[in-house]
Amino acid sequence: MASNVHVILSRDVSNLGRVGDVVKVRPGYARNLLFPKRLAMPVSPESLLQFEHQKRMIAHKLQKLRQESEGVKVRLASVQVTIPVKSGEQGKLFGSVGTRDIEKALHDVGFQVSHRDVKLEAPLKTVGLHQVEVRLEADVKAVVNVVIVPIEEPKPVAEETAEAVEAAPAAGAAETTEV
Repeated sequence: MASNVHVILSRDVSNLGRVGDVVKVRPGYARNLLFPKRLAMPVSPESLLQFEHQKRMIAHKLQKLRQESEGVKVRLASVQVTIPVKSGEQGKLFGSVGTRDIEKALHDVGFQVSHRDVKLEAPLKTVGLHQVEVRLEADVKAVVNVVIVPIEEPKPVAEETAEAVEAAPAAGAAETTEV
């Protein structure tokens, strides 16, 4: 079995740690996820000596991320996302609206938000206005207004043809009497 390795987190990682923390993780987790996504840096004896400098750099990076996240928060607060869904007559949905639906709607508006960052206590199952919390970088949380509207369904084809058939014999009967 491979032993754990030490890494320095360069971004917040849920269930692992915050920016600048030195954590022990499995080598495969570090090699396959943390390093390629630039979520962490390897720790070596040389880097431990330079850790204070890196900590200041990471603190600066965190401050920059916080400022960007605050800007995104302000933009998200002014956005109202509309999601059309099939629903019954009393406003109950056929199915529900989940985090992936909200992620797609935000992506269509121009926001890059992961479905993991959209926080719902339970899937949305009613038509109307809902306020949904979205977690951004550096522990910044934004509230997005999500409006769920019912889809207007066109008349079924069977009803349209039945109406056309009822109207056609009356017109046909008028034509046969003229001949």
